[in-house]
Amino acid sequence: MLLHLHVKNLALIRETEIDFTKGLNILTGETGAGKSIIIGSITMALGQKVPKEMIREEDGPALVELIFQTNHKELLQKLEERGIQVEDGEVILSRKISGTRSLSRINGETVSTAYMKEVASYLIDIHGQHEHQSLLHKRKHLEILDEYAHETLQPVKADLIKNYQACQKLKKELEEVSTDTDARLREQSLLEFEIQEIEDAHLKEGEDEQLEQDYRKMTGAKRILEALTQVRMLCMGEEISASEQTSRACRELAGVQGFDDGLENLREQLQEIDSQLLDFGRELEDYMESLEFSDQDFYDTEERLNLINHLKAKYGATIEDVLTYQEEKQKRLELLANYDSYMETLQREYQETLQKLTKLCQKAHQIRSIHAEKLTKLMKEQLAELNFLDVQFEIAVNQSEHLSLDGYDDVEFLISTNPGEPLKALGKIASGGELSRVMLAIKTVLADQDAIDTVIFDEIDAGISGRTAQKVSEKLSVIGQSRQVICITHLAQLASMADSHYCIEKRAEDGSTQTQIRRLREVEIIEELARILGGAKITDAVRQNAEEMKKLALIFKEKTGKT
Repeated sequence: MLLHLHVKNLALIRETEIDFTKGLNILTGETGAGKSIIIGSITMALGQKVPKEMIREEDGPALVELIFQTNHKELLQKLEERGIQVEDGEVILSRKISGTRSLSRINGETVSTAYMKEVASYLIDIHGQHEHQSLLHKRKHLEILDEYAHETLQPVKADLIKNYQACQKLKKELEEVSTDTDARLREQSLLEFEIQEIEDAHLKEGEDEQLEQDYRKMTGAKRILEALTQVRMLCMGEEISASEQTSRACRELAGVQGFDDGLENLREQLQEIDSQLLDFGRELEDYMESLEFSDQDFYDTEERLNLINHLKAKYGATIEDVLTYQEEKQKRLELLANYDSYMETLQREYQETLQKLTKLCQKAHQIRSIHAEKLTKLMKEQLAELNFLDVQFEIAVNQSEHLSLDGYDDVEFLISTNPGEPLKALGKIASGGELSRVMLAIKTVLADQDAIDTVIFDEIDAGISGRTAQKVSEKLSVIGQSRQVICITHLAQLASMADSHYCIEKRAEDGSTQTQIRRLREVEIIEELARILGGAKITDAVRQNAEEMKKLALIFKEKTGKT
């Protein structure tokens, strides 16, 4: 359930906070007061894009925070796996936007927008004009039927998806390996050449790095020898070398050491330097000897490097890549050598998988057909309650030629809203108001199966009035008995059924226009209902009408078990 909404610096809202309640929460207000901004702020928090013009840059970044109370086990486990701490079932979603930068958090932990949307899908379901329009597409009809049949259909559908993917993979593999005899022989010949070329090289991993190091050393050997010869003369020469000078200094200190014990430490340090110079001299000689190589050594190293670089240019950036290429081509060569046997095995696997897939599609079709009958009956009942008189409704489940992850079923809602008219596709005859009522009927039927606690209806009253509006209000009230419903409306019939009524107002403050929202007290509710009913001038008769409407709403709620 959505407990709290906090909005700051968004469109006409400088800052506002709302505490929502259980049951049916109704939001009303004058045209242009900013009702759409409230829904917009919620969708913003849930990760949807926000138009730049909605951000009040001069007042700082836009911020929306939603506080939910939930005991959804799957969601809580998901958050725990992500390392997000949840205390007492409280989940806080917040999003801050400034310029092109967006920051999303769940219980203080920074998350991606995609993850925010995923978490939100467990907490809240928003239905606006866009979703009503989605009923115009048959794809949505299949989704609704599958949602209704979920408990029975899901295991079958999971196997169906698994086998469909396996079938597609085998089909692709068959297409890739299918080739004529001449092409296959040409490919075999090329593979044999490439594999032999790599094998003849006797490559070793890391060999190229060592060869490159040796090659650099060889090409620079003359310059290195010249430098090291000078170093040897300076350090180890016979006349004025560092070694000779250090040895003489050691002898001088040894000659006077007897006069002062304090000279012992100096003599030891100098002797250590003398020893290190001798060690350095030996290592220098060894290194200079290692630089001695023949022209043949240089030629062999250069040729080996050229060969390796040639293979790397053809088969991979590194020796490891070249060897991997060889391994892959060896497998391909073995496949082609046993082509007929391989194709036979592949064809058999494909046919077996396709057979399993076909059976699963048939099973899914049977399940959908059975549940389509049940859903059709329930939908007729709900549509009748929503003032569809003599409505005919049917869910057609037909087999199509196209096979997909959903099977081969083509599902379509058919409806006739007038007596004597034949059933036609929902999208061809339903108006906007009728589509919204059909969606409301669907949500009512699916309510017991849906684990989402909070449902928002925006524009559910589009294109309806009078008796139909009353029926819709009663339906929303019933849904509000099992979950939290938040509804923006301009109809008094819907507003009168509110368990909590909020008014959205536009005010001029500090030289700017701002939108505020507040929960109405009982006496204010009557005035708001009267405003909706009466328009510009509110008379006593209009107020009495509003009082009567609210009274009838309370009686209905008492009858349906909601006080």
